[in-house]
Order: sequence, then C-alpha cells, then structure tokens
Amino acid sequence: MTTRTDASPPAIAVQGLRKRFGATAALDGMSFDVAAGKVTGFVGPNGAGKSTTMRVILGLDTPDEGRALIGGVPYARLRRPLGHIGALLDAAALQPGRSARNHLLWLAHSQGLGAKRVEEVVQASGLASAIGRKAGGYSLGMRQRLGIAAAMLGDPPVVMLDEPFNGLDPEGIVWIRGYLKALAGEGRAVLVSSHLMSELEGCADHLVVAGRGRVVADTGVAELIARSSGGRVVLRTGARAEATTALANAGGTVAVTGPDQLTVDGLGAEEVVRVLNAGAVPFAEVSAHRATLEEAYMDLTRDSVEFRAADATATVDATATVEATNAEEVA
Repeated sequence: MTTRTDASPPAIAVQGLRKRFGATAALDGMSFDVAAGKVTGFVGPNGAGKSTTMRVILGLDTPDEGRALIGGVPYARLRRPLGHIGALLDAAALQPGRSARNHLLWLAHSQGLGAKRVEEVVQASGLASAIGRKAGGYSLGMRQRLGIAAAMLGDPPVVMLDEPFNGLDPEGIVWIRGYLKALAGEGRAVLVSSHLMSELEGCADHLVVAGRGRVVADTGVAELIARSSGGRVVLRTGARAEATTALANAGGTVAVTGPDQLTVDGLGAEEVVRVLNAGAVPFAEVSAHRATLEEAYMDLTRDSVEFRAADATATVDATATVEATNAEEVA
C-alpha cells in the first residue's frame, strides 16, 4: 500500500457540490477531503446529504455544480475502478438467486480478478461457512458483510461504505470497527457514513459532520470532544436541589443530567467544591466533564435536524429550576 505524500491529491476530494431534486436542495456546497491512513466518519441527520454525496463520488448522480475526485481523478475516468475505490452503498443490490460466492466471482471477473482473491475476501468478511448459500436468503447483517467483501475485491486504497452497521449484531459491530481500523492502519483511506455516532465510537479518527447539504464541521475526534466538553463540571450529590440553588447563586448554570448528577457551566471544579462546602451541601464527586462523541455530534447538528421531538433538555432544565425554586421557598 502506497502512502500519500503531501504533494499527492487527497484520496477523496469533494469540491463545492450542489444538487437539487425538484424543490429540494440535497447538496448545498458540500466540500471536504478524505485522507489516507484514517477512518473518516461521514455523519449527520437523515437528509443531510450523505448518500447523495457518495453517489456523486461514484458517478451515479451528476451534481448541478462542483465535482468529486478519487486520487485527483473523476470516477468515470478510472480504469478497473474496483482497484481504486471499493464501495458499499446498498447491501440489497445483488441477484438473490445467485450464491454469494458466484456473486463475488461475477464481480471479480468483471474487473479481471481471479477466484483466489474471492476466497481471500470471503475469509476476511467471516462468510466462509455460508458463502455457498443463495444471497437472497442472507440476513441484512450477512448482506452487509457480503457487500464489504465485494468492496474489497480489488484491494483498493480507498474504501467507502454507506451505513455499513445496519443489521449487524453486537459481534458484527465489534468486527467491523476493528476491520475499518485495520484497513486504515494499512494506509487506506476509509470513509464511513452513519447517522448514529455510537456506531463510530472507538474507530473513527476524523469526522465530517453534514447538515442540510453542507459541512457543519470537519475535525478530528479528539478536538471535537475537547471543544464540546467546554470546561463543564460533573457533580454527584444526593442534595440535588440544594446544590442547584447554591451553584446558581454563585453564577453557575446547572443542568440535571441524572438521578444524582448535575452538570455545571461557568464554574471550575475547585470553585464548585468551595461553594458546596460553604453551603454545607453534601456531595460524592466533582470532576471535569468529558463529552461523549454522541453529545458532541448532537451539539453540532442541533439546528440541522429536519424532524425533531420535544426538547428533553428543556424539560430537564425546567425541572431543575422548579426544584431550585422549591428549595428556596423551603429555606
């Protein structure tokens, strides 16, 4: 596997993509690069433009503006494209009456590849015991594995998977996380779309966050978590109302985040301890808050979700305010 030098083009370059379907703007200036040697999570709410972007990269949709390049070249100009990019967009895109092995053999033959390579990807995908069965009888999780095997037939330097976690059981999710990291460790560029951050936890190195057809954030995972953590403090206490009142009076912004847990903005950990001790408020723990990837993602996409239920955070904050008011009245 050849490692990209700084002078080489990005493994994938998405440049100013715009695309409308009737009155709907699916892409509204989507731009980002995907680097070799990393798992890049392509995340965002449903309708953010992830699948359309991937279809444009593969030449399946034509953008109204902009372009997408693979190693500096449009997909349509690649000779034997499976040797340049392996992709899984739809696990159901197969001939159900054909055995899984014959499905892979047919794809391999179209790219000038032999049966030996088919057996290699079958072993890597964990399908060896079921490869002779008709693909139409596969579960969704098995079809995902088959699609990943097909994507890897050409031993490509770039791998692109759209929602590959769908239908996988817990063992399958653990497997694909490890597999994606292993591919990036070999120097490949790996782009994986998902609308659930929990699926990418522990395997993504970089995130491209999309919302309403454009990039909301393009950042490393560690940087995103640090930024979202924002100096907040986590407090565990059985005296939630008393603590809320004392900390609010000291200038903190307090939110209830668990049965015995508060999150405090605006006060450092040492100041929280000082305020609680001064008010004789008992507590079990005070620690710096570290945001989860899910929290960081929700912060970024809060204004990009097309359909939303009632705001649970507002309900929690209102509950904290009522408790604080009641505590003041009792006092």
